[in-house]
Parts: sequence; C-alpha cells; structure tokens
Amino acid sequence: MSFIRKIMILVLVLTISAGAASCGKSAPSTGSPADPADTASSVQKDSSNEVVEIRVAHTQTYVPYDFVNDNGESDGFEVQVLKAVDELLPQYRFTFVPTSDDDLLIGVESGKYNIGVKGAWFTEERAKKYIYPKNYIAASIIGLTFRAEDSDKIRDMQSFARFSGKLVPIAPQNAQWTIVEEYNKANPDNQVILVASEAFNVSDAYTWVLEGRYDAYFDIKLSYEKNVLADDAPYRHLADKLAYVPYRAIPTYPLFNKNDQALADAYDKAIEQLREEGKISELSQKYFNEDIFQYISE
Repeated sequence: MSFIRKIMILVLVLTISAGAASCGKSAPSTGSPADPADTASSVQKDSSNEVVEIRVAHTQTYVPYDFVNDNGESDGFEVQVLKAVDELLPQYRFTFVPTSDDDLLIGVESGKYNIGVKGAWFTEERAKKYIYPKNYIAASIIGLTFRAEDSDKIRDMQSFARFSGKLVPIAPQNAQWTIVEEYNKANPDNQVILVASEAFNVSDAYTWVLEGRYDAYFDIKLSYEKNVLADDAPYRHLADKLAYVPYRAIPTYPLFNKNDQALADAYDKAIEQLREEGKISELSQKYFNEDIFQYISE
C-alpha cells in the first residue's frame, strides 16, 4: 500500500471517531442535575412551610388587658386572645415580649415587633403609622362616675342628661369628647353639657363631683375600679360616696407593623373563628366577669 493511501485511510478513521464522540456528548443523561428553575421552585416551596416567628409586644401592668402575672408569664385578656389566635395559625409562632408603652409603639413602627397590644383605641394619627385590623380585640368600657346619693336619678346617659347634664370638662382631643358629641347629636332635645378643658388630675374630677360643681365625670370603668373600688385604691375612702354606671365601650385594637398586612389578615380570620366558637366571650368572662362587648355600638 502506498504511503499516500495509508494517510487517507488514517484521516478517515479519525473523522469517524470524532463524529461518534460528538454524538455521545449530546445524548441525554438520566443522572444530569435538575433544571435551575425547578430547584428555585422547590426551595421556595420548602421555605413557605417554615414557621415564622412573630414578636408580640405588650404592656406589663395594664390589668386585666395586658400584664405579667405572678409566675412571670405574659397574661391578660388581649394576650390570651392572641395566644388563641396563634393556635389557629400554624404558619406563625408568637413570642410575647413585656415592655413599656413607648418601646411598644416605637418598636412596632420600626419593625422590632410585629404586633403590639396595649388597650389601644383607634386614632387617625396612629393609623398613619400602624395597620389596624378589621376586627378589634377588646373593649374599654366608659361611663359616668357620680354621687352615690343620686343613684335613684342617674341610671344611664339619658337620665343624667335629664338630671342636669353637668359633666366634668373633657379635652377635645380625647376619645371621650367624641363619644359625648355623638350622644348629643343623637339626642338634640336631651343633651349633656360638653365643655372643653385641658388635662387635670382624677382627684380633681372626683372632688368637683362630690362638691356639686359638676354632677358626673366621664370615666373609664377600669380606672374607676382601680381608683375607688380596689382594696388598695388611692380613693378607697370615696367608695361609699361615689357610684358608677356604664354607657358604652370603645373598641381596642392590636397594632401591626406596616409591612405585616398578611399577618393582620390572618389575625382577622382567626378572630372571627374564635368569636363563632365562643372563645372570646369565655375569656371576657374570665378576665372582666362580664361580656364587655355588649356595650359596643357597631
């Protein structure tokens, strides 16, 4: 065989070998790694099943709403409602943190805490900083503190208005002012005398009522019980001279960080379920010895 013929045969063999190798590389392999998109989807799916910690701040001494009990545990009506909410939300784990009013408000706004409870009423100013859920969590009962000797004449807001309507002045920025305004609008022929005033000590209000300067003080029921009826109340000596009648309740809300809308929505669904099941009423009886929600005007 000539030298040139040998060269041509060698080139042909190399060409055929290269083509076979190329075909081998392009063949699919059952052991190849998964598509990157499929991997990302799997990670996202797994992460969605993770339990997210929710930091819940609450005040420490606002009995019976939010406080630390004798065992050093977070307790109170609002706290226990949120613990019940936590049980209905497996995607979250609530951690309760007792703290001050200021730290709670600043912490929820900054994101240090996801939720804060402190017996907070709705205000337009706070609505700019926090998410208010659709459903309130508790209620603050407000009513009239008056002279016990007038108990046969003052039984509710209407009878007080007929009696005299002379109410201890209220600061216009106070929620109590709005409530009395609403009453007066609904009862144009039987109004309470609404006078604007700056802040003053509660002792002044009690004194003015007992002296006859005014005939009633628009007071929060919890404050009246702590100030007058409790065994260690600072005005316990006035317990036989003063009386109280509830008028209505102001809803209180948990405050949510502005980035936690999904959490607030989940809270709303859980609260509605707890109401239907009777859990909220059960806790109200336990912590207030009554259904505080009966005084809320929807």
